[in-house]
Amino acid sequence: MDEALRALTQAGRAWPFEEARKLAARFEQAPPAKGYVLFETGYGPSGLPHLGTFGEVVRTTMVRRAFESISDVPTRLFCFSDDMDGLRKVPDNVPNADVIRPHLGKPLTQVPDPFGTHDSFGAHNNARLRAFLDSFGFEYEFQSATDWYKSGRFDSTLKRLFDAYDDVMALMLPTLGEERQATYSPFLPVSPSTGRVLQVPIERKSDYTIVFEDEDGTKQQVPITGGHVKVQWKPDWAMRWAALGVDYEMSGKDLISSVELASKIVKLIGGRAPEGFTYELFLDEKGQKISKSKGNGLTVEEWLRYAPPESLALFMFQKPKSAKKLYFDVIPRAVDDYLTHLEKFSTEEPAQRIENPSWHIHHGKPPQAESGISFNILLNLAGVVNAEHKDVLWGFISRYVAGATPANNPSLDRLAGYAVAYYQDFVRPTKQHRLPTDLERAALEELRAALRTMDPATDVDTIQTAVFEIGKHHAFASLRDWFKAQYEVLLGQSDGPRMGSFIKLYGVAETVSLIDGALARTV
Repeated sequence: MDEALRALTQAGRAWPFEEARKLAARFEQAPPAKGYVLFETGYGPSGLPHLGTFGEVVRTTMVRRAFESISDVPTRLFCFSDDMDGLRKVPDNVPNADVIRPHLGKPLTQVPDPFGTHDSFGAHNNARLRAFLDSFGFEYEFQSATDWYKSGRFDSTLKRLFDAYDDVMALMLPTLGEERQATYSPFLPVSPSTGRVLQVPIERKSDYTIVFEDEDGTKQQVPITGGHVKVQWKPDWAMRWAALGVDYEMSGKDLISSVELASKIVKLIGGRAPEGFTYELFLDEKGQKISKSKGNGLTVEEWLRYAPPESLALFMFQKPKSAKKLYFDVIPRAVDDYLTHLEKFSTEEPAQRIENPSWHIHHGKPPQAESGISFNILLNLAGVVNAEHKDVLWGFISRYVAGATPANNPSLDRLAGYAVAYYQDFVRPTKQHRLPTDLERAALEELRAALRTMDPATDVDTIQTAVFEIGKHHAFASLRDWFKAQYEVLLGQSDGPRMGSFIKLYGVAETVSLIDGALARTV
């Protein structure tokens, strides 16, 4: 890496650089013995994936790339699926629930797939996770808890956990209720008869086996190795940190106490807790925590139907320690914020560029911005022409951006497609024009008259100035009321674009016709 750039990144103020410096300090005395720094994200595939689940992957990758900009130590990222957990309940948002119900309690990789596309419910949800990661072009290594347990790769660490059993219990029991204390064990046997993960009292044997009462009442003895047991999740987290040598893992605010507990347990078994970052949780439009089982957040496919993946990456980058609502209404703003940052990047100094979110979204190499058309303007254009397909929008776009075509402006072409989809699903069903007041009618008549005398080639700023001046001529309480009137009367919505840009894109003559229609409306 260029030394000047490295000096800048080492002093970077963006939160991924702060995390990278914290991780670099971990190896001030010596590089990691395993030869690389291991980043990890954990995923519980008990419900359909939602975007909050994957914020960890986006943000962890940003920290990873920031670390690589200040250090030459190799890195790896494991995306670890806890797919050996027993399924506790049927998620609310899956089809064919009756397929799952008889298999409650079994590891997710042993529960049939209600979608009928994979060997198990766990495999289906793991595939959904990988599809999301691949859509971002992440460099990662997928890891399955089932594979690690059954292959024996956890065996030696499981034995260390077994040896520290009494000390682990001393940490865990005070955190549990009285009833749970009576049956708690870090080791959950997998029933030889039913395949369910059992929460039952166990008896330890000196040969690393446990004895327990199976669901049919028989006594069973199984080894703790080879996938015959599943460790309770907090000790399991610590066991995984030790077995894999995890150096960095972030987690949500709701897991602060769990991180503290796992950090104590990992020391008992000879490991070291990773560096970490606590982020705030995502909320739905009602302010409630997003839940995989409830399905009250956005899915991967839903966001990517309406917006480019980079806009989601920006949403994850911004204020990770602040609670944010994650629902459909945030998408247009996220897209336009991303486009704004991308456009600024090429004009910024190097010290400014590394603080620009697009540097972190694109790992230091953002693409060249294609045009100055905002997503919001495209949405409003789609609304005015009632677009069914993006080709309709291109009739206006090609006039606004000289020489632009879907072939030589692929990002703009995709943006037009997203705008049509979002308009069709969210804007059109709620679109409602209102009649103008007498004050608004007079102002719109003056705007129409001004546009009739205006050359179609008039630039955006001149149009915008004319719109402003007309608003000033009339007794609006504020110019905001003038623009709100244009949005509600002409576009049928309470918010809208910069009118100069919209008029330029839609066309001066076409806007005159739009005003004609609005002023002639009687209902």
